[in-house]
Amino acid sequence: MQNYFSGLNEQQAIAVAHIDGPLMIVAGAGSGKTKVLTTRIAHLMHQGVDPFNILALTFTNRAAAEMKERVEHILGNNEARNLYIGTFHSIFARILRAEAHKLGYPNDFTIYDTDDAKSVIKSIIQEMNLDDKHYKPAFVYNRISAAKNALLNAAEYKLDKYIQQEDIRSSRPLIGDIFEAYAKKCFRNGAMDFDDLLFNMYLLLTNVPETLAKYQHRFRYILIDEYQDTNLAQYNIIKLLGAVYENICVVGDDAQSIYSFRGATIQNILNFQNDYRDVKIVKLEQNYRSTQTILNVANNIIGHNKNQIPKELWTDNAEGEKITLVRTMTDNDEGRFVADAVKEHQMRYHYANRDFAILYRTNAQSRSFEESLRRMNLPYKLVGGTSFYQRKEVKDLLAYLRLVVNSRDEENLKRIINYPARGIGKTSVERIGVLASETNRTFWEVIEQGGCGNKVDEFVMMVRSFRTMLETKNAYDVAFHIGKSTGLVQELYNDKSVEGLARYENIQELLNSIKEFTETPDEEGELKDKSLGSYLQQITLLTDVDNDKDANADAIKLMTVHAAKGLEFKCVFVVGMEENLFPASMALFDREGLEEERRLFYVAVTRAKERLWVTYSGSRYRFGSLVQNDPSRFIQEIPESRLDKSFTGTGSRGGGNAPQGNIFGHGFQNKADAQSLEKLPSLKKLADKLAASSARTQAPARNVSGDFSSDDTSNLAPGMQVEHQKFGKGKVVTVQGGANNRIAEIDFGPAGGVKKIMLNYARLKIIA
Repeated sequence: MQNYFSGLNEQQAIAVAHIDGPLMIVAGAGSGKTKVLTTRIAHLMHQGVDPFNILALTFTNRAAAEMKERVEHILGNNEARNLYIGTFHSIFARILRAEAHKLGYPNDFTIYDTDDAKSVIKSIIQEMNLDDKHYKPAFVYNRISAAKNALLNAAEYKLDKYIQQEDIRSSRPLIGDIFEAYAKKCFRNGAMDFDDLLFNMYLLLTNVPETLAKYQHRFRYILIDEYQDTNLAQYNIIKLLGAVYENICVVGDDAQSIYSFRGATIQNILNFQNDYRDVKIVKLEQNYRSTQTILNVANNIIGHNKNQIPKELWTDNAEGEKITLVRTMTDNDEGRFVADAVKEHQMRYHYANRDFAILYRTNAQSRSFEESLRRMNLPYKLVGGTSFYQRKEVKDLLAYLRLVVNSRDEENLKRIINYPARGIGKTSVERIGVLASETNRTFWEVIEQGGCGNKVDEFVMMVRSFRTMLETKNAYDVAFHIGKSTGLVQELYNDKSVEGLARYENIQELLNSIKEFTETPDEEGELKDKSLGSYLQQITLLTDVDNDKDANADAIKLMTVHAAKGLEFKCVFVVGMEENLFPASMALFDREGLEEERRLFYVAVTRAKERLWVTYSGSRYRFGSLVQNDPSRFIQEIPESRLDKSFTGTGSRGGGNAPQGNIFGHGFQNKADAQSLEKLPSLKKLADKLAASSARTQAPARNVSGDFSSDDTSNLAPGMQVEHQKFGKGKVVTVQGGANNRIAEIDFGPAGGVKKIMLNYARLKIIA
């Protein structure tokens, strides 16, 4: 038995030593809450508490396993095996296995996972002769799940006027009937889904008094991890179980309550001290993870929330670097900046790939960072998500685009011939495939000749109509028309579930990337081939990724902020910090939503141990249009004294917004920094490349003034004389386009010829 108090700070020791009565441990980010929780369990056992009388509830199996392992390590024996440590669902399933017959279920009931539950719901929708494209099983499942977590059964769901109004507004008035049929079918099948494990545990405790008393006396000491993430059902179950002894210890951080969309309510932790008399509150404010600068920023950010338990994080760690604030012109520039910064810091400070994390608000934002990291051969791993180009909805639309360009692409043809559903069954597709093989023709050649059914003929006519656009329309116009005409975009738009919204965002992000491709010139501002074939050729290498990468490989992590909770990294980029993106537009209608977004930003900031970047772009393609962005209001909440703004404005393509003092374009602050790399033989090649890039940047082009500087071109008009760094002097012939995509046709004479230049990107000096 080790002296387990020796490694604790004063507040941690107070929390561990508290035995009887309610206890709330407010554990700030990186304050060692798991250590406190496990040490407290060990202390209870060391004080003679029977492990069978201790219940510890967590949200992940990993956390439960770690807690049990740590307790065993402290005690040096196997007593921890008798503890009830596990997730809410696993512990309640264990109890229900012994008690389910009291609710009319068999004790060996089946547990349906999410896919099983959706499958049952789909069969019910079909039995009711409803359109499963409108009553999407995923959407219906989410509505039923939310109801159960709010402790509503099917009958109560159907009687709730507010819920019924919501369903009527969404044109799905029969969800209550589906819920009722689903509950009956699960009961008849002797099955419970994940939400039933909570709901039925609550029913067991409220409807069977002797069972309630049994477990109240069994679990004399209850500990709950991540209490801020509990929902109404979990709250009520805990309150029932702890009602006799009130030896309830909750550990959590209200500042990290970010799961309201799953039914979690911050009020559970905010109101804990109102629920129990004589509650002891211990605040863990010493942080062992981050620099003091990062913590000062986090404290300032969360200080703007009204609903919170006041605390001030501090550390004995170093003061640390300032937070780097970066503004780029576009989201693609943002991706390039991040990749450059990663490479630079690897070379300069010897960071490994695994030391970096890129955190964004939505999965759809991963695209520009994936592309930039791939171009620089930097290995990365998406955590809690699928690579952008590997997501089903993205691959579906790309399948249409590839088929239109290349009708011989049989795999993509099969993928979308009946998606969205158009009445072409699997048997028909298989029959066409056999005929193609027997006659040595392509799949398309078979269906193009007709005779495969009216639905197939209609599909052929549709694809032919798309193909007629290739010669006259650019990649975006074709892709947008395909997405609209096939009904693919509309189908995703109609799904209002959390997953459905994410899929719709992803398809919009794909369209945005195509739009940007068609409107972005080459590095000199000159227009390029904007055809669909050219776009598909560009992304072919980007989508050809090895999907079997070692999950534990040294790789940069890309993930949403939600997925990053509980993790830490030496270097963190919090990207896309723009109004209507972070905070999300849907969160701006009420204070509760805005405060949760601020807590989410707080979580992002506190993932960083040593270095933190906050980036945003001045413009971003959204729904096919180039939208000018305002920086997130949360940026204004970071103290000026904690910010390094020397990079603000970086990343402009050929523009005049390079960071002050940065002439190398790859994040190096001065020539000496770049030259110092030559001391490392393996990096000499890169240093030579950077030096050459610098020389090209600084040397004036032929027929260009030595003191060249770009001018504002918003008033550029035909007849004006201008100067371009690459093409030299010329005369403006025409100016066309809207405010955000103006294109000038300029005659640069015999040497340069007539060029079409996009004024958003080109650097021009007006001579006369």
